[in-house]
Amino acid sequence: MVSWLSIIIMILNMLLGVAIPTGLMLYLRKKYHLSVVPFWIGCAVMVLFALVLEQLIHAVFLQTPVGKAVQDNIVLMALYGGMMAGLFEECGRFLAVKYVLKKKYRDPHTALMYGAGHGGIEMFVILVFGMINNVIYSLVLNFGQAELLLAPLDQTGRAAVQSAFDTLVEASPLLFLASPAERLFAITGQIALSVIVWFAAVKKNRWYLLLLAVLLHLILDAAAVLLSKAGAPLVLVEAAVLAIVVFIVLCARLIWKREALS
Repeated sequence: MVSWLSIIIMILNMLLGVAIPTGLMLYLRKKYHLSVVPFWIGCAVMVLFALVLEQLIHAVFLQTPVGKAVQDNIVLMALYGGMMAGLFEECGRFLAVKYVLKKKYRDPHTALMYGAGHGGIEMFVILVFGMINNVIYSLVLNFGQAELLLAPLDQTGRAAVQSAFDTLVEASPLLFLASPAERLFAITGQIALSVIVWFAAVKKNRWYLLLLAVLLHLILDAAAVLLSKAGAPLVLVEAAVLAIVVFIVLCARLIWKREALS
């Protein structure tokens, strides 16, 4: 059986996946008198560039001989994944600011609202959609109906679902408590990266800030993957992610102070 405490935490995570992005949007709107349009543009860009276009490239590249070789090497796969996430998300951010937002929304605080949408939809997808699947599997197991899901599947499908079942049964409730903390770190990093890209797009000759955002995104994602694959404790992985996010926030703050006054 899956711990009922784990199931309760999963359901709370689903609620947080809706409440945190929504609350952040409303807070920024009230504090800085911002339109919510950039929030929804951030959501749309994240979905289009990270969940559609990037995944299409992965589907093609990872089936090639080079792609399969990359998958067989943990370091290369972490660097590849981080680089692709950085390129697609930061370039999508840049295009949205330069060609959609900056003509109408000149307040730099718009970058915060955009980042809340960009990171918020990511939080929603992971905490809500991801946890829905976990909750369904957990309830099926706890009520003894696992065979209903397994019976129609072929051998490969049964093995995949059984592996998911085993993971849920063995997981500590504390593991699910880490999910909202991880997403809070991520949305903070997304907002900070949005600030950096904002100034890359609205200021002349600041193209290097876009490169900086791509590099920081790569480092953040690759570090998390490498530490996880190396078997590092979850606390260490999250601590490393937090440290990198703090560094990104400090970079964004420094750039804001310099560029907003120039």
